[in-house]
Amino acid sequence: MAEMIEYKIREAVLEAVCGISSELPHFEVPEFAFAGKSNVGKSSLINTLLMRKSLARTSSQPGKTQTINFYHINQGESRPDFAPDCFLVDLPGYGYANASVEIKAKWGKMIERYLQQSASLKCVFLLVDMRHAPSGNDKLMYDWIVTNGLSPVIVATKKDKLKKSQIDKQLSIIRKGLDVRSGTLLIPFSSQTREGRSELWETICSLR
Repeated sequence: MAEMIEYKIREAVLEAVCGISSELPHFEVPEFAFAGKSNVGKSSLINTLLMRKSLARTSSQPGKTQTINFYHINQGESRPDFAPDCFLVDLPGYGYANASVEIKAKWGKMIERYLQQSASLKCVFLLVDMRHAPSGNDKLMYDWIVTNGLSPVIVATKKDKLKKSQIDKQLSIIRKGLDVRSGTLLIPFSSQTREGRSELWETICSLR
């Protein structure tokens, strides 16, 4: 098995923030979006990928990310041991119970608009909490991504919260719960141990 590269981050900048009524930015650089329910660990995952403590804001309060945040990584970089020049796009968490129906609908439309209109979007990483079976919203998001012609990569977060003996069973539950298509990549991930970081960067590099 080939040794994984520990991709280096020279620069990571929050370059654009898009709200419900904002016009979407247009970039020539490849974009990789991260979707998942509220509190699944999207911001923690992005901080881990970027080797930063708090560039993407984390919170114990679900629903904190209410905008689409565009993080520009390693602008102009081309060295093989560095993360590539790209955007990581943090989408608002879905399924936040305390948000009003109206706000949920607006967040949904904002996510839908981005996923349908971004010409630079290369892949959507769908985050699912490894400790639980996928929710109805997770299944809806997976199906929506596939229906729109994209091939999502599933990221099973919070691996460090489980015992080793539970991992394979939970991964199988996620695959069955989402009814994933054959060949769909599923990457176990932990923001605490950084397990899965190199695999995610390898995947991003392969899809550019």
